[in-house]
Amino acid sequence: MAIGIMEVKLMGAKGLKRSDFLDPYVLLQYRNQEYKSRIAKGQGHNPIWNEKFKYIVDYPVDDDQYKLVLKIMDHDMYNPDDYLGEAKIYVKELIELGVEKGKAKLHPQKHRVVYTNLTYRGEIQVGITFTVKKETVEEGIFRKSSRRYLDDEERITKRIRLW
Repeated sequence: MAIGIMEVKLMGAKGLKRSDFLDPYVLLQYRNQEYKSRIAKGQGHNPIWNEKFKYIVDYPVDDDQYKLVLKIMDHDMYNPDDYLGEAKIYVKELIELGVEKGKAKLHPQKHRVVYTNLTYRGEIQVGITFTVKKETVEEGIFRKSSRRYLDDEERITKRIRLW
């Protein structure tokens, strides 16, 4: 199993649909890991965040759910926050390429933001990089080549009497 880091760069959004003034933020979710961007106060329908978020990624996993979900919300001071729409980015191919080559990058691209009834609500721009953790690769090699050495060392340690 490979373990890596998926770094998501949340750039901004354009043309977010809503009739009133917006203070948007984004909930970013990959599997059971979730982050919240800062609130883009006063930026309305075309907010800019320029924030990075890092996720730990196991590959492969059984449920085959390799999607990053970006939920765009509108912060309200006195009422519950409003859901504006979401974008889903399927990252399985990016992760597979990263596992194969050590690193893979998806340059910032625009993704459609849709509401629950699938109506278009604007677009969001995101870049993604996946990097295999170096320790994972080295750890696998180390365990295979050093297993005998570790076992011998453990036996010697047990024979030492301190008192």
